[in-house]
Amino acid sequence: MLRIAIQSKGRLYEDTMNLLTESDIKIGSSKRTLLVQSSNFPLEVLYLRDDDIPQSVASGVADVGIVGENEFCEKAEDAEIIKRLGFSKCRLSLAIPKAIDYKGLEWFNGKKIATSYPVILNKFLKENNITADVHVITGSVEIAPGIGLADAIFDIVSSGSTLVSNNLREVEVVMQSEALLIGNKNLTQEKKDILAQILFRMEAVRQAEDKKYVRMNAPKEKMQEIIDVLPGLKSPTIIPLADPDWCSVHAVLDQKTFWDIIGKLKELGAQGILVTPIEKMIL
Repeated sequence: MLRIAIQSKGRLYEDTMNLLTESDIKIGSSKRTLLVQSSNFPLEVLYLRDDDIPQSVASGVADVGIVGENEFCEKAEDAEIIKRLGFSKCRLSLAIPKAIDYKGLEWFNGKKIATSYPVILNKFLKENNITADVHVITGSVEIAPGIGLADAIFDIVSSGSTLVSNNLREVEVVMQSEALLIGNKNLTQEKKDILAQILFRMEAVRQAEDKKYVRMNAPKEKMQEIIDVLPGLKSPTIIPLADPDWCSVHAVLDQKTFWDIIGKLKELGAQGILVTPIEKMIL
């Protein structure tokens, strides 16, 4: 049995549960229970506050955990990064009141900065030879300048709407953050084997992101031109039809280039184009 620590609420919780669901790992939805076992996989979920996850993994209370990179770096616990998961992306930034004329990092010299991430902030200030008063608070950091508690803030920024609503503007991005799968450094072989199965499933889900399975009928005389247009994983699948002048072509397209390629295929005579979303893709 492998124990995974995940955030008990918030966007990271939702993204993590979606990933487990897409990986066909069934977990009960009740968060009132601290520890919940999967009904179809040797995994149990430990629900924790996000800032408790790095320590729980490092100490062995949990074998692995999914946590924001910001919290992992802030806590600096002795656990290893197993995989970058690519979701729950945000950044840690310095922000100041909109009305201030900002000309560079030297503005922060002698200023009071409110934050929930003093370790990351102090390291950044030291690297840039900035002397500032770091005021550690939890909760709504963004209100600190408005009530006279600080001159600036250092906090998580996602869309930036919270800054705007508090008359603040982002002036320096200190680090980018995303969800990480972290692990204890002393896992048994049995737990490593279970972890390998989870990673295999997660990778299959990730490979399918923004991919479309496309089927179409196409004239044989244009087949080489159509093959040249289609990127595919290796090469498209071509199936003869009852009409000897036509074939059925199957391929996988990336969402980013989907419409450009479909337009070219139409110009080459492709017809009856069917598009299907892909849940999982194993390479």
